[in-house]
Amino acid sequence: MARYTKSLCRLCRRENLKLFLKGERCYTEKCAFERRGYPPGQHGQGRKKFSDYGAQLREKQKVKRLYGLLENQFRNTFEIADRKKGITGEILLSLLERRLDNTVYRLGFASSRNEARQLVRHNHFLVNQTKVNIPSYLVKPGDVIELREKSKKMVRILDALEGVARRGVPSWLELDKEQMKGSVRALPSREDITIPIQENLIVELYSK
Repeated sequence: MARYTKSLCRLCRRENLKLFLKGERCYTEKCAFERRGYPPGQHGQGRKKFSDYGAQLREKQKVKRLYGLLENQFRNTFEIADRKKGITGEILLSLLERRLDNTVYRLGFASSRNEARQLVRHNHFLVNQTKVNIPSYLVKPGDVIELREKSKKMVRILDALEGVARRGVPSWLELDKEQMKGSVRALPSREDITIPIQENLIVELYSK
């Protein structure tokens, strides 16, 4: 399966927003975005003026990179959102939040979405006591996500859980840190996504 393998810090700098793609490193002085908060490349520090299309493209790229999806995956998710009744942009964000890899990250079992995706792929989690290793699996209210017994002593997971207090757990999820499991209380709402996103620009881009 294709995936992005180049520098993650360049993505944050390109989108002019800290996307927290490298876990704990993003909270330290080593963060490249903090040291060089301008776009990468020879002309990165020059002034940039975006056309309407350019602004729409940058917004799409930002959200796509935030959730770690490639273009076809992201477009397919948009098409699913577009077929549902309601506000397409908000439905799109809700679908992205409900991905199992994102849910694992938001519960605090991983320090980044990339790490969460790897943990899901390697069969470390159960959903309603059934093994699920598909990162794009959509959780729903009432679902219980828990670590397999043999995975509860993994150092990387224990370290990630230590940082839960700093990152916080969204209101649509509930974490039982002692039992190392979480539950889905409700569908994620627009207010649960605190990173600045203008989803209407993505809808305009794909609607052309």
